[in-house]
Amino acid sequence: MVGIGGIGMSALAQYLKHTGHKVGGSDREESPMTTLLSQRGIPVVIEHDQCNMPADSELLIYSDAIPESNIERVRAKEMQIPEMSYFEALGVVSASARTIAVAGTHGKTTTTGMLAAILSDALKEPTAIVGSIVQDFGSNFLAGRSDLFVIEACEYRDHILKLAPEILVITNIELDHTDYFPDLKAVQETFQKAAERVSSHGFIITNPNDPHIAPILENVLAKVIDYAEENVPHLQLIGEFNAQNARAAKAAAHAAFPDPTGQQAAYGASISEEMIDQTLMSFKGSWRRFEYKGETPSGALVYDDYAHHPTAIAKTIEAAREKFPDKKIVVAFHPHLYSRTKSLMKEFAAALASADMAIVAPIYAARELVDPSVSNHTLASAAQTIDGNAVALDSFDDIRDELLKQDSQSLIITMGAGDIYKVAEQIAD
Repeated sequence: MVGIGGIGMSALAQYLKHTGHKVGGSDREESPMTTLLSQRGIPVVIEHDQCNMPADSELLIYSDAIPESNIERVRAKEMQIPEMSYFEALGVVSASARTIAVAGTHGKTTTTGMLAAILSDALKEPTAIVGSIVQDFGSNFLAGRSDLFVIEACEYRDHILKLAPEILVITNIELDHTDYFPDLKAVQETFQKAAERVSSHGFIITNPNDPHIAPILENVLAKVIDYAEENVPHLQLIGEFNAQNARAAKAAAHAAFPDPTGQQAAYGASISEEMIDQTLMSFKGSWRRFEYKGETPSGALVYDDYAHHPTAIAKTIEAAREKFPDKKIVVAFHPHLYSRTKSLMKEFAAALASADMAIVAPIYAARELVDPSVSNHTLASAAQTIDGNAVALDSFDDIRDELLKQDSQSLIITMGAGDIYKVAEQIAD
C-alpha cells in the first residue's frame, strides 16, 4: 500500500490485515497513522523506493496523493503487479456487504464516527472506515462483521461512485475541491449520480429542504429521510453543526435497523431511541475535530481542528465563541491547496476575519504545484481589507513563537488539513 499513512489507506490496511491478508506499505514521512499501523503489526517503510516492493506482492493499492510516476508504482508495473486506487479497493471489499456511506462537504467524519459508535454499542458489529481517529474506539478502523460496513465517502474525483451503498447519508453540499470541480453545479452532479444509484430498497439520509440538496433528489428511487426531524440529546461536542451530524447519524441508525411495528426488524432487533441517545451523549469525538491539546506555559487554552473550508472555519470559530464567550479567539490557519485558497479567497478572508486574531501559515501544496499568484500573504491581506486582524508568517517556528506570546485570556485554535497540528503539540503542555 503506497501512501499507507493516509487516513483512509491506514484504515483499509487494518481491515485487510484483520481479514487475513499480509499487508505492508510505505509513506513519505512518519505520522500518527504510521505509528498506529506499526503498533498493530503492519510494517511501514518511510520514504518511497523501488526496493520496497516485495517480489511476491499480489496487489498494489495506492493513495490518490500518489502519482503514476511514483517509483513504487512504476516498479509494480514492471513486475506486472495489478494496481487499485484506495476507493476502488474499498468498493471491492464492501461490494457484497450492506454498506452505509456517509458523504457531504462538512461533518462526514464525525457523522461516520457517531454512526459506527451507535451500531457498535447496539451490538450490530459494524466494520467502520472513518476519516480520523475516533476517540471512542481509538482508531480510524473498527473491526466487525464482513456484511455490514460504515464508510466515510468522498466526492473528490467522483470517488463516491466507486461504492454501492444501501444507505447514503449526505450531510450537506457546498463548493469544494476546486482543483476538480469548476463550480457548485459540478459538485451537485456527482452527488446526484450517487443518490440515483441507491436502489428503491435503500435510503438517502439528508436535508431535502437544503437548496443545494433539493435538486439532486428529483429522480431518486430510494426513500428520502429528513435527518432534521430527529431529536438529539445534549452533546459533549460543541456547535450546532455537530448536533446536525448527530441527527444524521441517528436517522441512519433508524434506517439501517427499522422497527415500524415494534416487532423484530428485518435485519435484527431495532435500536432503541434511548440507546442511540446514550451513545451520542457520551461520544467524545475524533482526532483534530476541536480537539483539546492542553495549555501554553502562559495559560492559553490550545485546541486543534481540521477545518480547511471557509464554512467549517467560520462555524468552528462561532462554536468556540459560544462555549468560551470571554476568551480572545486566536486562529493559526494552514491553508490546504493553492486552488482551494484562490477559488474561495473572499470566503476564507471573511471566515478568518471573524477571529480576534488570525495567523496564516504558508499554503500546504499537497498534490499541487506551487502557484505564485496566491500565498498566505495574499490571504492575510484579503482578511485585513475587511477589518480582520490577520498576519502571514512564513514558518511554523515563527507561528509557534507568536502563539506562545498569548496569555491566559486567549483560546488558540490551530486549524487546517495540513500538519499545523504539530504546532499545537509543541506549545501545549
